Amino acid sequence: MKSIQQWLDEYAVSHQNATNKLIHWICVPSIFFSLVCLLNEVKLYQSLSLAHLVLVGAMLFYFRISWKIALGLLLFYFVCIWGSMQLQNTNISVWKIALSIFTIAWIGQFIGHKIEGKKPSFLDDIQFLLIGPAWLLSFIYKKLNIHY
Repeated sequence: MKSIQQWLDEYAVSHQNATNKLIHWICVPSIFFSLVCLLNEVKLYQSLSLAHLVLVGAMLFYFRISWKIALGLLLFYFVCIWGSMQLQNTNISVWKIALSIFTIAWIGQFIGHKIEGKKPSFLDDIQFLLIGPAWLLSFIYKKLNIHY
């Protein structure tokens, strides 16, 4: 099993260009948020949604590689769920907004990788889809002197 640092180092190989990094700082959280919103629209039982089930799987992955990263991403998940619930309390169509954000953010990601000149990491290993948010969080942790 890879350590968190091995995952982050492998991910960083295709994320060296400053423009690509900036695009990732915008698009990765946007994708995360929009995915939570989309999955939260699928209710399974009362207040239990598909977003909650997917979170459990993601958290199992994150806790295996770093409990500190897992806790940070769990906090971000709760912010996203709260935002999703706020959108549900409006008259707007949450799934349309979320799908638009998701699509635009993925286009941004591919533009960033075109600029970088390297393909996205997840094309080699689907697990890298979970590493993007952890990679960004690792920079925040470094600024805050939190060892992950």
